[in-house]
Amino acid sequence: MDYRIRMRNIREDRDLTQAQVGKLLNKSQQGYNHIEAGRAELKIEDLAILCKYYNVSADYMIGLTDDPKPARSKM
Repeated sequence: MDYRIRMRNIREDRDLTQAQVGKLLNKSQQGYNHIEAGRAELKIEDLAILCKYYNVSADYMIGLTDDPKPARSKM
């Protein structure tokens, strides 16, 4: 699954607007829309913020697994 589709699905499942998620990432609604629409790339820093906010693993967010649970830290 393309990470942009997963980003949109997670956002919509949590009843969040693009403007709300954009604010979390210090972007405008339009800036965030550009990421979901594929006109801009998702920065790794923004990926980390989204994963923490949604409490999902980066592997899940980018489509490498269908298990949303983040791995437990061994530290």
